Amino acid sequence: MLIMEVSVVIVSMNRPDLLGPCLKGIAEYTEAEYEVFVVAYMYSDENLAALKSSWTGVHVIESRELRGFSENNNLALREVRTPYTFIVNDDTLMSEPVIDKLLEDMTRAGDKVAAVSPRIVFPDGRVQTCGRGAWGMWKYMRHYLGQVDETKPSKWTMGEGLFRTWTLNGACFLARTDVFREAGWFDETYTFTPEDIALGHKFNDMGYEVWCDADVSIVHIAGGTASRMEAVIKPTRVRGALLFYSRGRCFRYAVLGAFVWFYEALRLLKYTILGHGDGHAEVMYDTAKNVMKSVFTRKTPKEVFVELYHSVVS
Repeated sequence: MLIMEVSVVIVSMNRPDLLGPCLKGIAEYTEAEYEVFVVAYMYSDENLAALKSSWTGVHVIESRELRGFSENNNLALREVRTPYTFIVNDDTLMSEPVIDKLLEDMTRAGDKVAAVSPRIVFPDGRVQTCGRGAWGMWKYMRHYLGQVDETKPSKWTMGEGLFRTWTLNGACFLARTDVFREAGWFDETYTFTPEDIALGHKFNDMGYEVWCDADVSIVHIAGGTASRMEAVIKPTRVRGALLFYSRGRCFRYAVLGAFVWFYEALRLLKYTILGHGDGHAEVMYDTAKNVMKSVFTRKTPKEVFVELYHSVVS
């Protein structure tokens, strides 16, 4: 009887075109004994049937309710029984044995390490992240203005070989399952970000470490053009970020909230002047308006998401 070493968890939002190449890469480059859980989020009946018939060895978990990244991943994570868990986005591509190498890194790094991540790059070779530093209130404000470059070398980023970093990129990482479980899996407070950053901080708070291997790479397609869902997802992301970076302190939340509100008010004015004839401008106008509404609400990020989702799709 084979003893599984690692469970691969993938959330796919009705995108078999992305999921197929992701699964093929894992199968081609992984020698360790592994199992795969795919959370089929909002899959059509046709795509769901094709997934089950094409990938018979995959554990498919159907998710047909409105859920975010954390909730969907946790549906599978609660089923994991292997020593290690590999979290990876469906829009990633392997060209080397990423899982095998990260498993080797876990052994080299020692018992105090909770998770190891690879260097994550865009299809054109640009680095998305190679390690991530700690995130706090002021860094988030600079990030909101586009002033944070995580590819700039620092104590925690862009190191050589296997090095200690601080937090994670949710697109890809390998974690010790027992520590991940102890941390409570992904915090479902955060529907769309910053659940990965929050998890890395939680590992450190628990006395564990996060490492990165700059010599192991995975391609993350990411990106895309703005769609109507931006007016749903960004307000949800912002509400979650304000909760995390304020750390439960009312004054911090007020400062962060006011900063975001005034910034989005300026964007709202900009796209009001540009008019609504342009499709992109209309999406950006609605996004700014919805972010402003979500800043000082008492609703959870999930409640913000559900309310805005129904308003957009109806």
